[in-house]
Amino acid sequence: MTTVTAEAQGDLSIDSDFVDFKGMVSMDELLGDSIQDDFKEGTIIEGKVVEKRDSGVLVDIGYKAEGFIPSDDFDDFAAIDVGAKVDVYLEELEDENSMPVISARKAVFHRAWEKITTGHKEGSVIKGVMKNRVRGGVTVDVMGIEAFLPGSQIDVTPVRNVEDYLGKEFEFKILKINEERRNIVLSRRELLEEDLAEKRAAIMASIEPTQRRVGVVKNLTDFGAFIDLGGMDGLLHITDMSWGRVSHPSEMLEVGQEIEVVILAVDAERGRISLGLKQKTENPWEKVEERFEIGSRIKGKIVNIMPYGAFMELEDGVEGLIHVSEMSWTKRVTKASDVLSVGDEVEAVVLDVNKEKKKISLGLRQTERNPWEELAEKYPAGTRIKGKVRNMTSYGAFVEIENDIDGMIHISDMSWTRKINNPNEILKVGDEVEAVILDIDPEQQRISLGMKQIENDPWESIDSLYKEGDIVRGKIAKITAFGAFVELSHKIDGLIHISQISKERVEKVKDILSVGDEVEARVIRVDKEERRVGLSIKAVDQEMTDAELKAVGEEVSQALSGAVVDIGEAFDDALNVVEERLAKQKQDETDVEPADEKPAEEPVVAKEEKEEAPEAADEAVADEEPKVEEEAPAEETSASEEETPADEETSDESSAAPADEETPDESSDETPETPETPEEPKEEDKKSE
Repeated sequence: MTTVTAEAQGDLSIDSDFVDFKGMVSMDELLGDSIQDDFKEGTIIEGKVVEKRDSGVLVDIGYKAEGFIPSDDFDDFAAIDVGAKVDVYLEELEDENSMPVISARKAVFHRAWEKITTGHKEGSVIKGVMKNRVRGGVTVDVMGIEAFLPGSQIDVTPVRNVEDYLGKEFEFKILKINEERRNIVLSRRELLEEDLAEKRAAIMASIEPTQRRVGVVKNLTDFGAFIDLGGMDGLLHITDMSWGRVSHPSEMLEVGQEIEVVILAVDAERGRISLGLKQKTENPWEKVEERFEIGSRIKGKIVNIMPYGAFMELEDGVEGLIHVSEMSWTKRVTKASDVLSVGDEVEAVVLDVNKEKKKISLGLRQTERNPWEELAEKYPAGTRIKGKVRNMTSYGAFVEIENDIDGMIHISDMSWTRKINNPNEILKVGDEVEAVILDIDPEQQRISLGMKQIENDPWESIDSLYKEGDIVRGKIAKITAFGAFVELSHKIDGLIHISQISKERVEKVKDILSVGDEVEARVIRVDKEERRVGLSIKAVDQEMTDAELKAVGEEVSQALSGAVVDIGEAFDDALNVVEERLAKQKQDETDVEPADEKPAEEPVVAKEEKEEAPEAADEAVADEEPKVEEEAPAEETSASEEETPADEETSDESSAAPADEETPDESSDETPETPETPEEPKEEDKKSE
């Protein structure tokens, strides 16, 4: 017997006396066709686990070599034991190691894919488990196949936390099956919407206003809460949650809470339902007038503060407003927060109840007696009081009486003799003054005071104080462009017109007189009705009888009846008439014998002169006006065209008491250029003087 050597195995040619192996077919070649027929790539074959390792298992599929399946190819590798039968997918018959390439996962996938594609079509419903979150959506395990669920198709509402859905089984609608790419797109939202549509139709068909339904709080907003009524949402507005004040729905509700609501309105066309919660209880405003009578005192808690007032809760669902004007009798409250705060327990008085508008007006100050009524009883008209000046206005001064209550002294009630244009002329804040109660009006909360009423009106006894022709002394109190005011006794002021300061022409008053100078003057006019005293310095040296003074007064009165002649010029004209009459009388005494004297004719001369006086005055004004315009400042020229300054309206006022006259500018040295202003005498009048 011949031995086969290793070298001879390579070409299978063995020298032997008995067998010739040269050209013999190998076993693989003999079995090749049979194996190829039984094992085809891309098919599912049943195999048996022959060995289990940590990294995977060896599976005998009946082929000449076992195939290896890694452990991660199984969903539950721990449950795989040796001898177990598994379905594998033959990917490749042999690899580089002459081993078949098999996969258990792909076997499951292909069986599932075949089952899905044969039993389901696009639009059909299938169950699956949400597995993992991926970009744009979630993977779903459907019979072992990973299908894709877009994020927008997870639910009918935006999903805030996808993790809440993972690991749970749901029904899905197959949107698309791609045979080539072997993937499936699912939707859960479409199934939910279809279900909701059916439920909505059922709800809309049965729901009616005034019904009561149980729902679940689905969402909270600033304006209300959305309630799921079992397939359809209704809106519970914040104003329908309680009869009382609700700042935010979260004060009464929380998401997921089950509540019973009342159907208020149903809009079938728009698919909207309005719900109410407070309607389950009786409206507290129905009998509010019976529970809260006007004038009654009530206690409550401040629940809200606004700039214009504070809202007080009287009972659940009923609030009243305490307006800022009803918070204090004496203080002016501008903001309710200065007096009250949220949470304060206060007592108030019901002022008004309006059931239709659901408004109750309350008063805080009405819990105390009106101090203005107490003052009216305590201080009747005519009572003298003392107080400090707390505030000043252009029309008066406010004096504190007591308990932050002020009375007002109007400028017209500050002096009998002076015209007060502004209270700061005689008062300042902080001064303590004495005044008389003139009137107290509790309803209007006003107290009128008077300073001048403390003393008697000196003009009532003016006849006993000053008479025309009297020589008086006084102190210069004020200098104006048209004259000087002299402070006489009894706080009466007299006016010395610029034309009555000197016999010589006076251009500027301040050139002759100064404030504080002591002067002596003659009373040339006393007007009780107008409360004015006219004075003259240059008439002091004139010897004038009562008849002459009376004649001057008549001439002045007649001159004052004109619209353009002032008292100063009228007096000059009248005085000139008297002087001319006296001069003529002396001349007649010299030229005519005593026997021929006719005293009776003297009044005729005087009458003629008197008749000429107004005409002379008019001529004097006409002659002087151009000259005044040339001397006056440019800004005063426009005011000279028959316009009266605000403080001198008539020629009477220019010669009256200082209380009624003010100059446009006390520092001005020029005479005002109005027709009513006094004019200087003509040259011929000066010669006659």
